[in-house]
Amino acid sequence: MNRQLTINNQVINDDSDCYVIAEIGHNHMGKLDVCKELFRVAKTCGVDAVKLQKRDNKSLYTKGLYNQVYDNPNSYGDTYGAHREALEFGRAEYLELAAYAKELGVTFFSTAFDFKSADFLSELEMPLYKIASGDLKNVPLLRYVAKFKKPMIISTGGASLEDVKRAYHEIMAINPQLAILQCTAAYPCEFNELNLRVMSTYREQFPDATIGLSDHDNGIAMSVAAYVLGCRVIEKHFTLNRANRGTDHAFSLEPEGMRKMVRDLRRTRVALGDGVKRTFPNEVKPLSKMAKSVRAVRDLPAGQVLSWNDIALKSPGDGLPPYEVDRMLGKKLVKPMAEDDLIQFDNLA
Repeated sequence: MNRQLTINNQVINDDSDCYVIAEIGHNHMGKLDVCKELFRVAKTCGVDAVKLQKRDNKSLYTKGLYNQVYDNPNSYGDTYGAHREALEFGRAEYLELAAYAKELGVTFFSTAFDFKSADFLSELEMPLYKIASGDLKNVPLLRYVAKFKKPMIISTGGASLEDVKRAYHEIMAINPQLAILQCTAAYPCEFNELNLRVMSTYREQFPDATIGLSDHDNGIAMSVAAYVLGCRVIEKHFTLNRANRGTDHAFSLEPEGMRKMVRDLRRTRVALGDGVKRTFPNEVKPLSKMAKSVRAVRDLPAGQVLSWNDIALKSPGDGLPPYEVDRMLGKKLVKPMAEDDLIQFDNLA
């Protein structure tokens, strides 16, 4: 099994930390300065990557949907097309953001929603590509992006296992650099629909793919559970303010939540350890104080044949442990002992 993915020289495998992606999407609200601030703050939170979404809106949507009236509190335009165009960055913005991400030391990439967007991102030499849940069945797009020979991440919201298998085989036949993310395409996702154990199924079914989670719940605790189940890539929506206008802000993490999630994921890897039971140096002192040793319950004369009535089990644990009592019973003391003295085998005939 070779379950390993390398992104910008960062190796992701079963022994590594979880690769954390701050999904910004369109939470920048179409403002370049806001997007750069999201990049900066996300980096301070400890994330590994920041991600946008790229669409060629006019070719992506039917004329009917593009021109459909879009009148609601989250709208940035009178029609759905105008709304989407207001949130879309072009080449100049992407170049500036790529340069800024490099300056920050954070990986920047995007989801490609169509062929033109994939070409757009390829021309910018993106280090990896994301395919959204809605395109899991879009085999032509999967093949097209796979031919770029860069790491790919696919989300699997709303899919059957057969859908995931199809995507896996189509991509891996061209490009073995793949991460498969369990996802429930609800925004936000209820906890009883997260179905985190699907990641265990994915690990069994796809031994050569890195497994992760595209998480749309409102909290941070499930990331730790996901890591324990084998998640090594996690994508979480990110915003500066959950009250901002837009459909994604409400279920996105604010900076404090993102910081805590990254912190907890890093702690989880270390806390899981290697599975070898051992005594750590930091345990010796407190255990010595708490543990019991075998002692004389009262003053005992030489020649006393030890019985349970002669023995006390008391702290600190600086002598023989209680499991040695059975070897002492019926033995004679070779010298007198005072109350609380440690009973050692060299005191016994």
